[in-house]
Amino acid sequence: MDIFRSLSYPNFRLHVIGQAISLLGTWMQRVAISWLVYEMTNSVFWLGFVQFVSLLPSLILSPFIGSFVDKHKKYRLVFLTQIGLMIQAGVLTLVVGLHWETVFLLSFLGFIQGVVNAFDVLGRQSLMVSLVDNKKDLPNAIALNSSIFNAARMVGPAIGGVLLTNYGEFVCFGINFISFIPVILCLLMMRVQEDSNKLTTVSNWIALKEGFAYLKRSPHISSLIVVLTFSSLLVIPYTSLLPAVAKDLFSGNESTFSWFESAAGFGAMLGAINMARLKTGQNLRYRVLFSALMMGVSLCLLAFAHFLPTALLFTTFVSLAMMMQNSSINTYLQTHAMPSYRARAISYYVMAFQGVAPIGTLLVGAVAEYYGIKITLYMMGGAGILIALCYYVYLRQHIHRRLFKF
Repeated sequence: MDIFRSLSYPNFRLHVIGQAISLLGTWMQRVAISWLVYEMTNSVFWLGFVQFVSLLPSLILSPFIGSFVDKHKKYRLVFLTQIGLMIQAGVLTLVVGLHWETVFLLSFLGFIQGVVNAFDVLGRQSLMVSLVDNKKDLPNAIALNSSIFNAARMVGPAIGGVLLTNYGEFVCFGINFISFIPVILCLLMMRVQEDSNKLTTVSNWIALKEGFAYLKRSPHISSLIVVLTFSSLLVIPYTSLLPAVAKDLFSGNESTFSWFESAAGFGAMLGAINMARLKTGQNLRYRVLFSALMMGVSLCLLAFAHFLPTALLFTTFVSLAMMMQNSSINTYLQTHAMPSYRARAISYYVMAFQGVAPIGTLLVGAVAEYYGIKITLYMMGGAGILIALCYYVYLRQHIHRRLFKF
């Protein structure tokens, strides 16, 4: 089928197999650690704080890592980061198994994971172009990669909820540790060819300044980074509230929380499949605009929902829109950025997405603690609608300027 055309490339196929198995474990761990922290503290703020610490390295390090990645072979970097993430998962499993867990220790291990993951995300995103021989199939590969991620996000929390209820957090963490083995085996089986001539040879500091200068003279890219930054700050952190939504608004337990996570994963997977069907030449920036608006409206409807099935439905819509927005921006950067600046352009994408999000989780957690969850969801939905309107105004002005030049 045309939608799966990028799976015909052996390297990309191995990447997908390894990631599909490993990401199931990753999402089980995320559900388990979120529930563990909320159960230990009964605080939305501390729930947001632990997520903030784990994502903080993406905010601080991403631009520097982008310069680093542009200078080195991506395959070797990804292999080393997977080893590092496996070790971190093993230590976390040991800590929980010995009942040593505290908020401080979980935050520290989350920070270590965040540092390694910051290198892994940029390395893997930049490696994608080397896994697909025909560059016309790169958008399809990016979308399918997102589909795998979100299929795991849908199935992983559902399995994690069952394991949490029956066996506890330790089993979830242990499965995540074991799930890194298939990734490492698949990486060993790959035969990746990378062109050393396209690697940057300047120092990291100069490469960092060059990357920022490239972003400044590329408004079509920088405007999308701005949209993603504000979304990550004010809208996307809704996911950090899901444990509280499940427990406080719907009087649920671990299973209820896993339903919300699975609904979010299902919506994101639908969005990724929609992106995989994308035809070459479609206007990705208008897709970003529509998705941002849909995300804001769906969040307002989630805040209004009084019935659990409708709340799950609106959660699905929020994540569907979020995936289409983020995947459209990612695809645009991958296909429009100059090869020598690609990793640095992606580094700003990661910084805007994963780096700003922890600040958003802290902000959202504090607002929810003070105003309550429903009002916070309404505020986030309103912010999403405002972001879409501002980007619409920018696009209209940009189109007008281009027409005026001609």
